[in-house]
Amino acid sequence: MITKAYSTSFSLGILGLDKKYHDPIYAIYGFVRFADEIVDSFEGYPQKELLERFWTDTYLALDEKISLNPVLNSFQQVVNTFEIDRDLIETFLKSMEMDLYKNDYDEEGYKAYILGSAEVVGLMCLKVFVDGSEERYQTLKKPAMQLGSAFQKINFLRDLHADYKKLGRTYFPGVDLNTFDETVKTEIEADIDIDFRAGYEGIKQLPKGARFGVYIAYVYYYSLFKKIKKTHCDIILSQRVRISNKRKYGLFLSSFVRHTINWI
Repeated sequence: MITKAYSTSFSLGILGLDKKYHDPIYAIYGFVRFADEIVDSFEGYPQKELLERFWTDTYLALDEKISLNPVLNSFQQVVNTFEIDRDLIETFLKSMEMDLYKNDYDEEGYKAYILGSAEVVGLMCLKVFVDGSEERYQTLKKPAMQLGSAFQKINFLRDLHADYKKLGRTYFPGVDLNTFDETVKTEIEADIDIDFRAGYEGIKQLPKGARFGVYIAYVYYYSLFKKIKKTHCDIILSQRVRISNKRKYGLFLSSFVRHTINWI
C-alpha cells in the first residue's frame, strides 16, 4: 500500500520481479520511504526527535525480531532473513539525518549523502536478489551502487526547484543555483551517464527473477533522464520534470517485450 501510494515507477518495477521478491522489496521501500518522509514532509513537527525515535525503534525491531510498527516489523524480517549488514542501515539513517541540517554540500558530503540515501538501498535490495550468495553480491556490488547513484542524481535534477525553494537544500557540490546554466547542467548529466552505463551492465548479470523488475526501473529513470536532458536549465529551476503514468505503463509494456525476446 505504501509503495503504490508513493511511487508508480517502483510499483511497476516490483511487479516485474519474481513474486518471491515482492514482499522483501516492498518492506525495504516502506522503510526508506517513511524515514525520508520524516525529514522531507513533517514540517512543523519535531523532525529530529521523530527521526531519532524511528532510528531507535528500528534497532529494537531488529534485535527483538518483532515490532508493533508494521513497516518496521516487515523490514526486520527482511534484514534478519537475508542477513543485510546493519552498516548499510546505519549509513542510510545517517544520510536522512543529514537532511535535517545540511543545506548545501561539498564533494565529500555529496558522496556521503548519495552513498547513504541511494547506494546502500541498492545494496539492501541486492542482498535479497542474490539470495545469500556472497560471491554474486560482491560481483554486483559496485554496479548496484552506481545504478542507485544515477537514480538519486536524477532525482536531484528533477527536484532542483522544490529542494531549493521549499527545503533550502542544494545537493550538487560547488553549484550556485543563482548561476545554474546549461554548461553546469551538461556536466552533471555527463556524470550521471557514467553511472547509468555501469548500472546497466550490472542489471544484465542479475538473477533472472530480479532482472526484469530492475530493468523497468532503469528504463523509467533513463526516460526521465532523457527528458531532463532536453529541458532547458531555466525550466528545471522553475518546475519538476515528470513522466506521465500513461508513459510509464507504455515503458513497462515495451520493456516486457524486450525482456521476452532477450534484448535486455
